[in-house]
Amino acid sequence: MEAAPPAAPPPPGPDRLFDSHRLPSDGLLLLSLLLYAPVGLCLLLLRLFLGLHVFLVSCALPDSALRRFVVRVMCSVLGLLVRQSQPRQHSLRARVYIANHVTRFDHNIINLLTSCNAPMLNGASGFICWSRGFLEVGSTGGRAELLESLKAYSSHGGNPPLLLFPEETTTNGRVGLLRFSTWPFSILDMVQPVALQVQRPFVAVSTADASWVTELLWTFFVPFTVYQVRWLPSVCRRAEETREELALRVQELLALELGVVSTRVTAADKAEHLKRLRHSPPAPYAPVPSQPSPVQPQTLPSPPTTEDTRLTGMAQRVKEVLPHVPLAVIRKDLAQTNCVDATIANLLEGRVSFTPIEAEEELSLLGPSVSSAQPPASPPLAMLPLKVFARSPEARHLSLQDRKHALLDYARRRYTEKYGIPQSQGSH
Repeated sequence: MEAAPPAAPPPPGPDRLFDSHRLPSDGLLLLSLLLYAPVGLCLLLLRLFLGLHVFLVSCALPDSALRRFVVRVMCSVLGLLVRQSQPRQHSLRARVYIANHVTRFDHNIINLLTSCNAPMLNGASGFICWSRGFLEVGSTGGRAELLESLKAYSSHGGNPPLLLFPEETTTNGRVGLLRFSTWPFSILDMVQPVALQVQRPFVAVSTADASWVTELLWTFFVPFTVYQVRWLPSVCRRAEETREELALRVQELLALELGVVSTRVTAADKAEHLKRLRHSPPAPYAPVPSQPSPVQPQTLPSPPTTEDTRLTGMAQRVKEVLPHVPLAVIRKDLAQTNCVDATIANLLEGRVSFTPIEAEEELSLLGPSVSSAQPPASPPLAMLPLKVFARSPEARHLSLQDRKHALLDYARRRYTEKYGIPQSQGSH
């Protein structure tokens, strides 16, 4: 019999796509960084002075090949080394460049190789926007108005091409690409993919919550930062191909060129990841290495089995109906009953003991599908306290049974309204 092919590893999560610590975890690298620190501080002060001259020169010279050459040479003194491969793939007909996003200065680096403009989507406008090399679009009416402004900009042949980052936020550039937004592919039907890789010694190239000022200071502190730019062939939208399909196709091409995976994680997931990191209790310091070590293979967690996936889906359904029940209790009872309806009944009728929790604490752990569920308009009658305490044990028992039945009916009705099918069809 032929051996079954090995199961594909699970897609990386936000904890692997973004670095939360700047310093290396390797003891030898950390010791080398401490020894280098005095030299790095001297370079930082010197490069701050030189960087001002680079800024003035770039503002004084008009946009031309001569200006890009002079500024590129001066940037090498600042420690920014730019290399490009396959420059012949650079299409002069392309009006939109699509690149992955690693640092806050990716647009400046690509602008050293070719004339292009990256629009400022989020952040300060005015002088800060102009000084950082961004194109100020000036649209504040949402994504539709932004698209109209960019389409009008691209329609003028004299304007430089647009440089867009569909990931909409930076990653560490080592593991995978974020899910591409579709709006950059709505401007024109032909785009030019640009693969970008960044390497530097001692420290990580970027962290998830660092500002552009912090990134600039670290860039001046380290001895050098190498940017590798690779131009891919232009990609045209096929007949009857949707923008979503085009975005996915370009994402897969860039992931293959960079040697990383294509994920479904979005910029919103990064924001949620940072929010959890800020509100979670401090963990022992375990910084992420700045560069992957080829001699230390990374051990990936074992992929979830089909049974685990099915059990997780059933637990999410129970959690939507009973948000005050701990998720661990739900999974433990589902492992025995293997039925959503039976687990809900066990929890409501008191066969399984648990300590109620706040619904928000675990709804955030279940992902957008559960956290976006609409809360009940009003609590069921069975959750309301009794106004009259019965005198006899028989009466109190009947009152308790009525409350249990009312709560069970409420849970079943809410489950049916959620999925639009009877519980017997989706329980197993």
